[in-house]
Amino acid sequence: MLRPKIPTMPIPTGYIAPPAVVEPTAVVPAAQTTPPVPVAPAPSRPVVQLTPGTVLALVGGGTAVVLVVGAVLVSMLLAVAITGASVAVCAVVLRSLLASDTKRR
Repeated sequence: MLRPKIPTMPIPTGYIAPPAVVEPTAVVPAAQTTPPVPVAPAPSRPVVQLTPGTVLALVGGGTAVVLVVGAVLVSMLLAVAITGASVAVCAVVLRSLLASDTKRR
């Protein structure tokens, strides 16, 4: 039921011609031509030239990226710390409320 069907190799029917025989021909040398002058290939992409202004812009951009990423990471760490502190305060308040409730009974 779940067996794959393997295709069978078709058997040719009819007349099959034998391969044609190729007769060798004489090779006649052509007149000598001068080899073409090699042409320098065109550059596939332009060369980047670093000027002092470009280097200064790259350094400034890198510094800005580092500062922005650092500020985002510090703010995320601060958010986690504030959340943890508020959860701890809530736990202390709930514990004191539950403890005072059991003392009253």
